[in-house]
Amino acid sequence: MSQNRLVLPAAIIAIAAVLSTFIISAAMRKIKSDNQTINATGSAKKVIVSDLGIFRGTITVEGSTASEAYQALQKQKPIIVNYLKGKGFQEEKINFQTINNYPNYYYNQNGVQTGIRSYTASQTLDIQSADVELIKEMSLEVSSLVQQGINFNVNPPEYYYTKIGDIKIEIQAEAAKDAMVRGQRIAEATGRKLGALKSARMGVIQITPENSNMISDYGINDVSSIRKEITAVVSAEFSIE
Repeated sequence: MSQNRLVLPAAIIAIAAVLSTFIISAAMRKIKSDNQTINATGSAKKVIVSDLGIFRGTITVEGSTASEAYQALQKQKPIIVNYLKGKGFQEEKINFQTINNYPNYYYNQNGVQTGIRSYTASQTLDIQSADVELIKEMSLEVSSLVQQGINFNVNPPEYYYTKIGDIKIEIQAEAAKDAMVRGQRIAEATGRKLGALKSARMGVIQITPENSNMISDYGINDVSSIRKEITAVVSAEFSIE
């Protein structure tokens, strides 16, 4: 009788131990499952067309005195202004910068200044226009002023897209969606389901000429081309179920 009383508690203890082990194992499996994640990288690309062009150039003249150089500069300015007006630009849209006037020196064989040889006067101007094709055309044709004795050096034109802020938000959202789709495919391939987003990191925006393969860790902001590609990359971490 006393033996039966001892066997029963022992059996209960054994069953309880088995159940405890099962519960702990199930809990560990759940914890392990909850800690499993998928990392996916998504990208998105869009072609944008510049809607603002900037034309810059510098008039440079030389004279025996500072005054002579200044006067020569003033004689060349109207010719350039008339040329730009002939291209359809209003004179008030031509932005002239401050005139620079500096001496050019003679040097001896030891590199020591021995006197003033001449003076150079220069002035930079710029024009902004939404007609980017006209900016491009003018930058290619303005060199014809050389035939009129004008020393006008042209900088490469710059092209911008003025709504770039809105596009950046849109392209990053598309890259994040692409990362989610990639994560879903990986999860499905392993018989699992994609869970909640745990973290996401936005890569730098790349704005490059169309069909270019340029890339930089610091991002690229191309201003040399009218048609560009904006690319965004998003690295995301998802839980899996």
